[in-house]
Amino acid sequence: MGTRGDPYTTGAVHTVYLGDNLDVLRRHVPDAAAALVYLDPPFNTGRAQEHTRIKTVRSASGDRVGFKGHRYDTVKMGSRAYPDRFDDYLAFLEPRLREAYRALAPHGTLYFHIDYREVHYCKVLLDSIFGRECFLNEIIWAYDYGGRPTRRWPPKHDNILVYVKDPLRYVFDAQAVERIPYMAPGLVGPEKAARGKLPTDTWWHTIVPTQGQERTGYPTQKPLGVLRRIVQASSRPGDLVLDFFAGSGTTGAACLETGRRFLLVDCHPEALEAMARRFRGVRGIRWVGFDPRAATKRRDAAGPVA
Repeated sequence: MGTRGDPYTTGAVHTVYLGDNLDVLRRHVPDAAAALVYLDPPFNTGRAQEHTRIKTVRSASGDRVGFKGHRYDTVKMGSRAYPDRFDDYLAFLEPRLREAYRALAPHGTLYFHIDYREVHYCKVLLDSIFGRECFLNEIIWAYDYGGRPTRRWPPKHDNILVYVKDPLRYVFDAQAVERIPYMAPGLVGPEKAARGKLPTDTWWHTIVPTQGQERTGYPTQKPLGVLRRIVQASSRPGDLVLDFFAGSGTTGAACLETGRRFLLVDCHPEALEAMARRFRGVRGIRWVGFDPRAATKRRDAAGPVA
């Protein structure tokens, strides 16, 4: 696996790398390999992002009620904080975005997920790499959760910049996207109301619930519904989807649901541990630089995670 042209999914449908994403991209990802690239890099918030592991234990006086009325306490098992501050954020992103451009197929699409602090600077950088004519959309993912400051409008959205490799031949399958309810179904008639409508460039979707079944405990985890929509719209079944800030592996989970292949990269062992738990029992994944069996054994020894 020493050169860019090496087969990166030898003997497997999917691949997960532990390592520096720039090194993995340059050494192991061929040109034009991916039909879709989704990136959710650190947002450069200046704050540490904390990954917390929680275990629930039976307790007669516990404050949570579970199966058959048993009571549980929530116990914090430990945490690790990741810095989210860069002295030169664009210098960190630029070589990685250029590798993303190289790795995209001629019909490929990039979704770049960021927030309001950096989106304007990132837009200019992406224009310089892709060309302004290849900018397709800015998607606003809006949610309504968390604290509300009173000295400014509460920031409750992320930005997702969408670029295509070639504005004349990219994939966009509107028919494959799950439709959403009309806000005023009485105005469109029963047939349209039953079918629903295609989402616009503003997506109202909840964050991952703290106690939800989807929750992995990994910081910055994005909802499966958001990734599923992206994968459905901008790739075809069997295509390769690349995510090299993969976190807890939500892009991979969306690919498994929709019949795509995935190539995931992250530099944090805790991220791959979350993926190992999430993909437990899934066949056809090749893990590079990481042993998922050891991770799942540690998880089983620690007990249930909330």
